[in-house]
Amino acid sequence: MAAVPVTCVRLTTSMHNNQIVRKNSTFMIVPMGRIERGFPCLRSSRFQIACAAKPETVTKVCEIVKTQLALSADSEVAPDSKFSALGADSLDTVEIVMTLEEEFGISVEEENSQNITTVQEAADLIEKLVEKKNETA
Repeated sequence: MAAVPVTCVRLTTSMHNNQIVRKNSTFMIVPMGRIERGFPCLRSSRFQIACAAKPETVTKVCEIVKTQLALSADSEVAPDSKFSALGADSLDTVEIVMTLEEEFGISVEEENSQNITTVQEAADLIEKLVEKKNETA
């Protein structure tokens, strides 16, 4: 049995292609069995775990967001913090993305950058792009 250290657990459930998806800021569990009468068939369910961004990446993104938005040291920026709630406008968001690109040595497509609304989404995208970059290297 494997143990996964979790510092923040927030579960939500949604339906996607006849699968129930449960997400939190650390991992995602997707039951792969059939849905019967609105419930997953647990007899044939297989679970797939996809890890989200590393805690170091999330921390670094939080620091960059604080710096770009000139937030005070005591301001709390959490993984689920929305850029708009932190006072960022569209120009601030573009500047945050540009700084993240420089810091992590990645290139974020415009269509992907428009979908980033939270620190966690930014960190997840960075992990995905860094992994993709390492695979091609």
